[in-house]
Amino acid sequence: MDLPLVFALVAAGAVALYVIADGFDLGIGILFLLAPMDRDRDLMMQSVAPFWDGNETWLVLGAAVLWAAFPMAYYVLLPAFYLPIMAMLFALILRGIAFEFRFQAGRFRRVWDFAFAGGSLAAALCQGLILGGFIQGVAIEDGHFAGGPFSFVSILGLLCAAGIVGGYALLGAGWLIWRTDGPTQVFGREVAHAALILAMAMMALVSAWTALSEPHVAARWFAWPRLLWLAPLPLAAAGAAVLLWRSLWGRHERRPFLLAILLFVLGFAGLVASLWPHVVPYHATLWEAASDAATLRFILGGVVLVLPVVLAYTAHAYWVFRGKTVLEAHGPETAASAPAGRRPTALGTGLHLS
Repeated sequence: MDLPLVFALVAAGAVALYVIADGFDLGIGILFLLAPMDRDRDLMMQSVAPFWDGNETWLVLGAAVLWAAFPMAYYVLLPAFYLPIMAMLFALILRGIAFEFRFQAGRFRRVWDFAFAGGSLAAALCQGLILGGFIQGVAIEDGHFAGGPFSFVSILGLLCAAGIVGGYALLGAGWLIWRTDGPTQVFGREVAHAALILAMAMMALVSAWTALSEPHVAARWFAWPRLLWLAPLPLAAAGAAVLLWRSLWGRHERRPFLLAILLFVLGFAGLVASLWPHVVPYHATLWEAASDAATLRFILGGVVLVLPVVLAYTAHAYWVFRGKTVLEAHGPETAASAPAGRRPTALGTGLHLS
């Protein structure tokens, strides 16, 4: 068994699941202040209340696998992206605090609105900067990071940041179309147009900029006969974008969200095709950066035990809270008066899903 390849697939899968799962609730935060009414914001927040913290499990799993299975990638890439990683973590913390405090807030609710939206936007921007820095590669000398604290800042990183914001907003809008009704759903349909335009424009610009600035990527995509089997990826992305645009006002409410996920999957596949098999672009392959065989076998046992549990409770949560989100009263003033069996939880996330 090729253990480095197995762990590369596990790490890539965890990152992809994080981007998709946490992407839609970060997208809800990005769209939060654009919602026309406070009731819409209440419904938007309640629609992701059962899922948002569990979604971040995939980020922890991906980081743990990277640290244990590919230590070279960990000790080279972490110093290269210290600032955006720390900023992202603080943004996620602020977002989590705002999520819980807003349910109980009275006069300061608007402050927590800005905190929730700001934390979501900052986290998405940081992830885009990290992605751009990863694609362009990091400076290495004697096996260690040799750049400065702001080496991650680049035009490519800024383009990726804008694309991540647009993509997450698109996922969030698709989630609203699927999981809400009434004015909130109409808001999701309307804002999805701008999000799709931004996401596709940045995807095209990132692809073009990467091909022009990174010879390794250009050689991978435009060399014959690789062009034949890589060309379907951008063509499929363009087709998915057209279908998504046409589905935004259609009767199939789940379709925009699924097509938005498909766009992310195709974009992730294009990234893998561009960088494969490097885990530290463009210095070390996944076999060169992997731990020794004994360590990988030990970690494999833990992954085999933990991964099914994570998948099971994630699937259970989405199954239990399936259906449309219906807004209910929440906050400290309703906790004592709510009827038995229908009181909001201590975190204020009492939901009724049809």
